[in-house]
Amino acid sequence: MGRLTGGDPSLLRRINSAVVLHALRAADSPTLTHLVEVTGLSRPTVEGVVEGLIETGLVAEAPADEGAARRQGRPARRFRFRTEAGHLLGIEIGPHRVAALLSDLGGRVLGSAQRAVEETAPADERLEKVRAAVAELLRRAGVARSSLRAVGVGSPGIVEADGTVRLGTALPDWTGLPLGDRLRRSFRCPVLVENDANTAAVAEHWKGAAAGSDDIVFVLAGLSPGAGALIGGRLHRGFGGAAGEIGALHLLGREATPEKLLSTTGQPLHPLDEAQVARVFALAREGDARARDAMDRFIRRLVHDVAALVLALDPELVVVGGWAAGLDDVLEPLRAELARYCLRPPQVALSVLGEAAVATGALRLALDHVEGELFAVEGTVTARR
Repeated sequence: MGRLTGGDPSLLRRINSAVVLHALRAADSPTLTHLVEVTGLSRPTVEGVVEGLIETGLVAEAPADEGAARRQGRPARRFRFRTEAGHLLGIEIGPHRVAALLSDLGGRVLGSAQRAVEETAPADERLEKVRAAVAELLRRAGVARSSLRAVGVGSPGIVEADGTVRLGTALPDWTGLPLGDRLRRSFRCPVLVENDANTAAVAEHWKGAAAGSDDIVFVLAGLSPGAGALIGGRLHRGFGGAAGEIGALHLLGREATPEKLLSTTGQPLHPLDEAQVARVFALAREGDARARDAMDRFIRRLVHDVAALVLALDPELVVVGGWAAGLDDVLEPLRAELARYCLRPPQVALSVLGEAAVATGALRLALDHVEGELFAVEGTVTARR
């Protein structure tokens, strides 16, 4: 394969196009003069790039300022990035529901849809619910499936780079499921599959409790907690995608499973589902001593699991989300335990996005992918005049 050089015309065109497009997205209906100033490119180069972007449908001429026209004569031409030139989907696949968010290319949410699903539903039924939710969402929004540029998906389990679930114990038939391949049959665009706690971490960093922090841990607190981490603003997946699987810590010599921790009878809690656990916590709030002990054991285990991850990563902020985030007295024990173990305890906050976190993070992954395609060459070589 031939080596691209700094003088390669096609490479220069791609670089210049990415630079101009980035400037267009960052400004509010800029003029050619403004684009020349911020990009450092010559006016003929900028004008040629803009006309080319108009032809592709990514850019349009903005309406003229009539007031300026009356004052100064013919106004300067203005341009805008067409966020409506494509659409993105963010999908959550969970034990009790599937949900989807639709946005334009600017990340503005245009609509949502969800479907309830039984925890025991097989994989085929769960994926059919996903397809039904997406079809409803696109129909209500009046968006053609061909307009989709990328789809992000948040799923329980350890997810390989190609979207295969290497291990997924939260959902039936999930371990070994080629989830990415199955979903790509429904779309003619890239489908990016990620662990649900990871997508939630991305969401909180984008527009949630961690918006001002780049080193964070998001805890998806449930019966088997998981966590996602951002280091320097970048998602940390680990070598095999299993970073943050704190729910497996009981396997390292700890014999107390969630079934035993939450038992009020001395026998393992069965079935171990959210309805049963909610009942235990309701009894604890009513003053039942055994239920209160079970709740305390559950919270202590969650706190210790989170502390292990915090000690390894030293984040600025821990965000607690998921089902257990609604439990009383979660934050204060967590803060106290982290203060006990950590040289510099992180801040601790509840999720701002709540149940929308996973789908929102999946949407952000889709947006990141599209932006990576649009601006892939930005910064690799200095733009030339």
